[in-house]
Amino acid sequence: MNVALVDSGGANIGSVRYALQRLGVEAGLTCDAAAIRAADRVILPGVGAAAPAMARLRESGLVDVLRSLTQPVLGVCLGMQLLCARSDEGDVHGLGLIDANVQRFADREGRRVPHMGWNRVAAVASNRLFADDAKDGWAYFVHSYAVPVCAATLATCDYGGAFSAAIGRDNFFGVQYHPERSAAFGMATLRNFLAS
Repeated sequence: MNVALVDSGGANIGSVRYALQRLGVEAGLTCDAAAIRAADRVILPGVGAAAPAMARLRESGLVDVLRSLTQPVLGVCLGMQLLCARSDEGDVHGLGLIDANVQRFADREGRRVPHMGWNRVAAVASNRLFADDAKDGWAYFVHSYAVPVCAATLATCDYGGAFSAAIGRDNFFGVQYHPERSAAFGMATLRNFLAS
């Protein structure tokens, strides 16, 4: 299977690549449009801020490429947020593939921002990412911004209120958690994406 890891400048690329290797898949890191279009699966990883990540995609000429893909695409953490219409982080427009706006967690007493650590994920819609082996489980999160529960929500998590742990529309999917750091549940998410 030909899997392309989009070089968006994210810090989690090495760990995503290693997780895929454990599943028997060698993924190439690339910002080459032809390689991304030719891939069987595309993963948009990301750790960092929305504005610099979108700027890098624009500079690499990948915004329209990503929007036009017809094969399964998975955004991870910031990569999921970039699939959305807009982010409050830097007031930046995303790829617009998911009709949702990314919002910062509100400061509340007793709730730290960023949301960091293990939390429970519960699938709310039947979809490719959450088959029988991965409908509910514990996943690892590190983020200050989140997608509210919306029509595209595939799974939720609670951190002082529900937010989207996973989203999807057509061939585009996103997970807010880090599947590469989420033990068996995360590996099941990646395995189901690869099998989709």
